[in-house]
Amino acid sequence: MNEDLQYAVLHEFVEPARRNLPRGSWDYLMGGAETETTQERNRAALDSLAFRPRVLRDVERVDTGGKVLGRQLRLPVILAPIGSLQDVVAEGAAAPTRAAAKFGVLHMLSSASAPGLEAVAAAAPDYPRIFQLYIRGDHDWVEGYISRAIANGYIALALTVDLDHYGRRERDLAKRFETSSRRNRPADQFQARFSWADVARLKAKFKIPFILKGIATAEDARIALEHGIEGIYVSNHGGRQLDHGKGGIAVLPEVVQAVAGRAEVYVDGGFMRGSDIVKAMALGATAVGIGRLQGLALAAGGEAALVRALTLLHDEVTRTLGLLGVTAFTELNASYIAPATPIVRQSWLDSAFPLLKEGY
Repeated sequence: MNEDLQYAVLHEFVEPARRNLPRGSWDYLMGGAETETTQERNRAALDSLAFRPRVLRDVERVDTGGKVLGRQLRLPVILAPIGSLQDVVAEGAAAPTRAAAKFGVLHMLSSASAPGLEAVAAAAPDYPRIFQLYIRGDHDWVEGYISRAIANGYIALALTVDLDHYGRRERDLAKRFETSSRRNRPADQFQARFSWADVARLKAKFKIPFILKGIATAEDARIALEHGIEGIYVSNHGGRQLDHGKGGIAVLPEVVQAVAGRAEVYVDGGFMRGSDIVKAMALGATAVGIGRLQGLALAAGGEAALVRALTLLHDEVTRTLGLLGVTAFTELNASYIAPATPIVRQSWLDSAFPLLKEGY
């Protein structure tokens, strides 16, 4: 079936994804750590923001473009790194990198996803992509991975810094489920001992833009700036690491203020709709990471379904910008956002897609 007809709204990716995935893989994709409070707060923080639209402006033509590390994108979106993506879609991480190239966003490859950085680079050889690295070995191991990423044309290196201990993901534990990547028993102690001194050493040795993914405070954002980091990625790992944290977009303003334009600022955490992206951009983000929505689309229908999901996001963003009375993200600022009492939903997924409960 033509994806345009099969998927007319974003919530239509959810049920086919649920059907296609084994229960363990579904819970891995959709679950969080312990009580899943951080995961719920990601959506609650987005729902606690309302728009302040302006009217009677010429919004016939709306530009949804943005830039990340100097690359012009159709949407300021990064397909966030998803570990063990081969458990979600047969092609693994090759599928989102091709979808990113077809649509015009960036893909950040997880080092915990097959088929590996060389094969993913070959899937879209003429299109930029970012490599995300978990620290699973000694200095030589880390430097070898970075050298391989540079040799294969990755435009930036993202170091995940919120995985010092692997989150207690109780949906997985209760089912005795392990992803294909975790079954290899990664050497978590190397991530646990990774420090600012290691960041300084790597930054001095390699001439590639560095991104730190997992920043959650203004204090750490300032330290990142002192180390010359080009990209500060606000993230709580989709609520899969530290429980009882703040929602991603709730952290964004303090980081944007601390950075003050000296680095790019990315954010993820519960972003499922075009209006979510617009809220983050109004609060000063450079780009938004899309994780679970990416996974849902890939599980539902692979690369083609993900391109369709991005197309629907693009339509939502276009309409939201136009209805706010602006023609580009550059016209947005925090004056278009106001605090609001969120509508109480049963779960974070209902918050993004309330019509799922109505059987549409």
